[in-house]
Amino acid sequence: MANSETILSANTHPGDSTVTTVTGEKFKGDGYYGRSDGFHTVQYSLSGFIGTVTMQGTLATAPGAADWFTVYSQAYPVVDDVGTTSSVITNFTGNYVWVRAVVTYTDGTVNSVILNH
Repeated sequence: MANSETILSANTHPGDSTVTTVTGEKFKGDGYYGRSDGFHTVQYSLSGFIGTVTMQGTLATAPGAADWFTVYSQAYPVVDDVGTTSSVITNFTGNYVWVRAVVTYTDGTVNSVILNH
């Protein structure tokens, strides 16, 4: 059975070019359900975004701050200094018990981050 859920709702930067980090709540990954393939798909929607979208995972059942590690990370814009407006889909594999999104940015909006697994 596949699950699809919004793991990070809309966040808009205040527009003052300061570095802002938003860390989402933890959501159940494949390892929580005991699935063997560990396949996760993430779709995130960006508008005028300048920064980095990072997916983190943990194998801990009750994770503390030190238990999280990066499983995927992408900086935007990829080519120029113009904010990225796009919908991006990416996959990562691992039997993570919990996953979360972390966004570090200086401009723009993350409209949503959706996890499918």
